[in-house]
Amino acid sequence: QVQLVESGGGLVQAGGSLRLSCAASGVIFSVNAMGWYRQAAGKQRELVASITSGGSTNYADAVKGRFTISRDNAKNTVSQQMYSPKPEDTAVYYCYADRVRTVIRTTDFWGRGTQVTVSS
Repeated sequence: QVQLVESGGGLVQAGGSLRLSCAASGVIFSVNAMGWYRQAAGKQRELVASITSGGSTNYADAVKGRFTISRDNAKNTVSQQMYSPKPEDTAVYYCYADRVRTVIRTTDFWGRGTQVTVSS
């Protein structure tokens, strides 16, 4: 069974920095895209950043120039470096892995989420 486990969330001051990491465990043959979504209180879940197995990245306009996503295909890990976070970045951040090919099937997986709180 594949699991995604996030780490690195917590409290950070505006203008500081924070790094989120996510590791996929289990027997995995390949993963298409990996990335991060977030959900703030009272709002819908939204895409923050994604990266394909080939290294192509996509960022939400709200985080462009402040967040950097990276990935290690061999380890099935994805990280997100958050520079100059703002209070509006406060949310639960979810790691996801798209089209994960395992022994049994190919499907998407989600982590349980990690809280990021940015204080002003």
